[in-house]
Amino acid sequence: MNGATKATEPPGLSPESRAPSPEPCALLVEFDSPGALLTAAEQVRDAGYTKWDTHSPYPVHGIDEAMGVRPTRLPWLILALGVLGCAGGLLLQWWTNATDARQFGFVPVNFKGYAFPISGKPTFSLPANIPVIFEMTVLLAALGAFFGMLVTNNLPLFHRPLLVQPRFRRVTRDRFFLVIDAADPLFDAQRTAAWLGTLGGAPAEPVEQPESPRRLPRAVGIGGLIVACLALLPPLFIAKARVSLSTKPRIHLIQDMANQERFKAQQAQPLFADGRELRPQVPGTLARGDPGAPGHEDPHFYTGQTGEQSSSFAVPEFATTFPPQVEITEPLLRRGQERFNVYCAPCHGLGGAGDGIVAQRATDLGTPGWVPPSAIATDPTVLERPHGHIFNTITNGIRTMPPYGDQIPAVDRWAILAYVRALQRSQQARLEDVPAELRPELR
Repeated sequence: MNGATKATEPPGLSPESRAPSPEPCALLVEFDSPGALLTAAEQVRDAGYTKWDTHSPYPVHGIDEAMGVRPTRLPWLILALGVLGCAGGLLLQWWTNATDARQFGFVPVNFKGYAFPISGKPTFSLPANIPVIFEMTVLLAALGAFFGMLVTNNLPLFHRPLLVQPRFRRVTRDRFFLVIDAADPLFDAQRTAAWLGTLGGAPAEPVEQPESPRRLPRAVGIGGLIVACLALLPPLFIAKARVSLSTKPRIHLIQDMANQERFKAQQAQPLFADGRELRPQVPGTLARGDPGAPGHEDPHFYTGQTGEQSSSFAVPEFATTFPPQVEITEPLLRRGQERFNVYCAPCHGLGGAGDGIVAQRATDLGTPGWVPPSAIATDPTVLERPHGHIFNTITNGIRTMPPYGDQIPAVDRWAILAYVRALQRSQQARLEDVPAELRPELR
């Protein structure tokens, strides 16, 4: 025996000079049932070990209590980040939508809010902010759960010596394991291994640290470095574009119909039969200001004036009567009322008192430069104006009132004027205007 043993030893080495075996980094014990694993976990817990773990192919009910695992603090982290996301989403919307850029002079322009009123809606309304608040809450809570789990579990770990143990591979099928780490204060390779042998499982097996540490493949590191360098290129191009001048237009990734496909004048266009891009005018169309355009042959009907003006600076002569082709009838007044309610009532009010919803809102907001609309039903200035003057105002606008000549046909403008005169007459009515049979009903 001794001779055979000496014969197998390398020459020049005595038993005393042989290198000692390396200390294991953990001890592994195998069990064949979850009940045995639970019992062993309770004994390890009671023995005072703190750096150890259990492994099984499926969750084992009661293993947390058997190991003495305390409740995780991760829910508190998720709650804190969820509250932060809720408050942050609310603050972000208040700052961007409900604050005026003039309120905070010390804030850079790019970080100031802009109170933009839309259709008379309040600049800050909690129900309108709920979707963004909800999304921010979910986003930060989810990020907190993901990264908090990684941090609390000391992840990611690219390699663990336990994973290369051939015996440990059965943990995914039908075996249960208990591992005590060598970093535990009570760990002693011999005594701990002997004590683990009394727990009812297989003999304890040492888990040795590989001689060469497991690292990421070199190709992965090189690939990551290349990706990082490529990711720096877009910011560098953007920074260069911001500080340099160029004769070419800037890169426009999102077009938003800014640049559309089109053909230049006098360019060939196979889409049309004549092969020309420039299309002839539609028969009967006239350019603005053309002598043949509407208004030159009948200025009374189209402009409200009695004739051509000798100079563009001359005071126009407005008509005092309706055009001959406009007959004052009940259908015309009904049409004028309907058009008045669409185009005029928002500012002048349904009764022509200048109390429309737009005027009320502008007055309440104190809009700078706002000119209140005239009370066209009672204002003496409007009452004294000739028909053509009011018709011209509807056509071309006045002060802050926009022109409606392009939106309302001439006959409808005269209908609106007729209804305005009816409103004025209703406010200046006399007893003679009431039919004789209805006068006894008046009080």
